[in-house]
Amino acid sequence: MPQAELQTGRIDSQEEDARLSALASTGILDSDPEPNFDAITRLTAEYFKADTVLLEFADESRVWIKSYWGESVRELPRERSVFEMVLAEDGPVVVPDVSMHPHFAGVKLMIRRLEVASFAGAPIRSGDGKILGVLAVFGCQPRRGMAVVELRMLESLADIVASQLELRRMRMTLRRNRQRNARPLKPAAGTWPCKSDLRQALDKREFVLFYQPEVELSTRRIVGLEALIRWQHPERGLIPPMDFIPLAEESGLILPIGDWGLSEACSQIQKWCHEDPDQGAPRVCVNLSARQFAREGLADHVEALLRQSGVSSRQLGLEMTESSLVSDIGTAMAVLSSLRRLGVTLLIDDFGTGYSSLHHLHSLPFDVLKIDRSFVERMTRGNEQPLQIVRTIVELARVLGMEVVAEGIETQEQYGLLRQLGCRFGQGFLFSRPVTADAISEMLRLPGRILPELAETKTVPVECAVEPHQQENPEMEMATKLS
Repeated sequence: MPQAELQTGRIDSQEEDARLSALASTGILDSDPEPNFDAITRLTAEYFKADTVLLEFADESRVWIKSYWGESVRELPRERSVFEMVLAEDGPVVVPDVSMHPHFAGVKLMIRRLEVASFAGAPIRSGDGKILGVLAVFGCQPRRGMAVVELRMLESLADIVASQLELRRMRMTLRRNRQRNARPLKPAAGTWPCKSDLRQALDKREFVLFYQPEVELSTRRIVGLEALIRWQHPERGLIPPMDFIPLAEESGLILPIGDWGLSEACSQIQKWCHEDPDQGAPRVCVNLSARQFAREGLADHVEALLRQSGVSSRQLGLEMTESSLVSDIGTAMAVLSSLRRLGVTLLIDDFGTGYSSLHHLHSLPFDVLKIDRSFVERMTRGNEQPLQIVRTIVELARVLGMEVVAEGIETQEQYGLLRQLGCRFGQGFLFSRPVTADAISEMLRLPGRILPELAETKTVPVECAVEPHQQENPEMEMATKLS
């Protein structure tokens, strides 16, 4: 990469105003420390074996440090900064030897006590491409030039920061709109369903579980299942979870409904084991609601279900979203550690959409991360950022010794790209929609439990395809997938 020259004093004022406006919309400047950003700097330092890593954002005159690893620093002058170099280059900058760079001739580059001998920085961009900040790595010794794969990793980590910023901006906008439009609402007379309807459905066992296969991408072999709740109403037919789970959360009935889902999944695992004693049942993953997960006695509850059903702990997986973890990290650690001791598989769902993804990977004992469907869907739309993010997630999981499952695979192109990226497992409509337990039993009787060639998957019976494709609201993922 050519060494970049600083272009200070040549910034277009209109472009800078637009950049500052985009930066302000994120609310990131002078915000409190956040563990997800700290996790990014730590992972960057580990990957590049850097002496210091700075995650920085620049306003008119300063470079404000959101997160650092190594030298403790919170603010630097913007003039003659790495940010200025990246802004001038409109892309990443790599300086393997500061002493050989013309801009630093006769000048030492210091970050507090660290005399910088080499550095590299990748831009952090807004959704419309404005450079808001830089993810920069610094070394106290000159180094060789940065390999293409290393530069790509640095850019991918910067892209993850950018996605976190975009989520932050969207949440701030949504919060402002809600505050602006807030007004007391009364439930409309005759609104369906109401709490008594849910209670009746629970008592009459009208809830059912459907299952979506998780496959090994290289062979299409079924290696697991995700349990998904539906309401089989006697008059209204099959009700999707988005129509009743929010009310269940609000009314508190999510706890008994969720406990029913756990019990039903264990019972079904036992049935599949009896149907095929030699191979047994594949791992069945059940989504936990935030309220379920907040219970310190959850592990005892799960252990009791496993004992009652005679199911091995390795056949049960528990999925939770990041939002169900962040409210009380101490409780989260205690509950997860108890579950881990039982031997159940722990999965973090919708990875990449929450505020604490990377922090959770480091601090909590997860076995599997599931790449959110929104990244998989956007991989093939011509936007490089989602593809880079998926590549980075797969690589980080490999380094951390975790399995990766890609959600929402719907096209051959997505399937092929994920295999090229080294993602081993996936699920989605391309392989099977969520289907009944009986339909799964038929699939498990296939030779080697291998699903047919993809061209043949369209022959799945119509009655199994109960869930028409629709875009899920990321904020509602927990609700729509809960079991």
